[in-house]
Amino acid sequence: MSKFELKMPKMGESITEGTIINWLVNEGDTFDEGDILLEVATDKVDNEVPAPASGTLLEAKFQAKDVVKVGEIIAILEVSEKAKLSKKTDVIQSDSEEPQKSKKQLKKKRPSKPSIVEMPHSVSSSFTVSNEDRFFSPLVISIAKQHHISFEELARIPATGNGGRLRKSDVFSYIEEGRPYQFAQPVAQDPTAYRIPQLEFDKGKGKIIEMDRMRQMIADHMVYSKHTSPHVTAYVEADLTNLVNWRNDNKVKFQEKYGEKLTFTPLFVEAVAKAVKDFPNINASVDGNNIIVKEDINIGMATALPSGNLIVPVVKNADTKDLKTLAENVNKLAGKARENKLGGDDIKGSTFTISNVGTFGSVMGTPIINQPEVAILALGIIKKRPEVIQTEKGDEIAIRSMMYLSLSFDHRVVDGYLGGSFVRRVADYLEQFDTNRKI
Repeated sequence: MSKFELKMPKMGESITEGTIINWLVNEGDTFDEGDILLEVATDKVDNEVPAPASGTLLEAKFQAKDVVKVGEIIAILEVSEKAKLSKKTDVIQSDSEEPQKSKKQLKKKRPSKPSIVEMPHSVSSSFTVSNEDRFFSPLVISIAKQHHISFEELARIPATGNGGRLRKSDVFSYIEEGRPYQFAQPVAQDPTAYRIPQLEFDKGKGKIIEMDRMRQMIADHMVYSKHTSPHVTAYVEADLTNLVNWRNDNKVKFQEKYGEKLTFTPLFVEAVAKAVKDFPNINASVDGNNIIVKEDINIGMATALPSGNLIVPVVKNADTKDLKTLAENVNKLAGKARENKLGGDDIKGSTFTISNVGTFGSVMGTPIINQPEVAILALGIIKKRPEVIQTEKGDEIAIRSMMYLSLSFDHRVVDGYLGGSFVRRVADYLEQFDTNRKI
């Protein structure tokens, strides 16, 4: 028997920390190789950490709800298969070792609401707020960066240090209180400037349901998006009769040939990817005064989980894939979402998002932008309606399969011409679908 240090595993590209959801094995309990020791959450994805070998859990370094960096030691195990274990450690260890920190420093709680205000990337030294003569030490700034607390928010935290200095304990206490000044507005010098009124509402009585971790993250993400991006929504109507008829005629053949269901989603992703290539500035994000136009076209698909929470799996490089590959990607991601098996990389890197609100029976929607993107497209229900169409005989009334498309875009960088032209181009690709297309 020998002791082994179990470290926080790396669970996806760009992920640097995880939150322990719960331990499935208690201290002193034995386990077999492959047994799940604990569950860890990163962003919106939950992961299971298996035992690398049979043994006993001697000590758990962290408890439920603790936030731990990738590569940090989370438990001490006593294992009996040291030789076999050496081959498995790469699966559950970080690719690079993190500096050791004291247990007290590491075991701080995650804030009750996830942070959404970004700190400047260049901060590395002490800082003084010009209008309040507040000094922030490098340690306080480091903690603030980790929790995405801005200097304006730091300046509002009550300080207990000598000379009015902000201490580490002050910041942690503020975080545990739920960051009450997170969305506070700066004091306006202009007397005519708008201020958020401090109103008290009667919220009524009823059953109280505490938000789960994912719902809190979604709520903060949505508020942040509306607070950051001035939303404008453009609408168009598309005649999908040709596309619907082609799919109905070929969906059985498609599944027999490729073993994949042919839903409308890959057809929508294909049309959106084409339109993005025509209007690349819609495939962007904002960084201060700069606009970053993305080279890759990665289409996110807003998807409801069994819990009712929302997640956005991503079809990477959608513009380079044929319909068969798009269908494979879409079906695989949808299946993993239904089974709560999406990994960290499955929801990373989206550059443009679509939301098929028609699956809920909605005629149309006004979606909220998935930050840091600058636009999101909602696709309504496909519904048969009598429409006036032009034929060789003139105007006639016919039954057509119609759908509304609504594009919400960030008016800081996307003007009406670009937004309107893009959503119209998506509709054109759907309307002009080639009915002679071979599968």
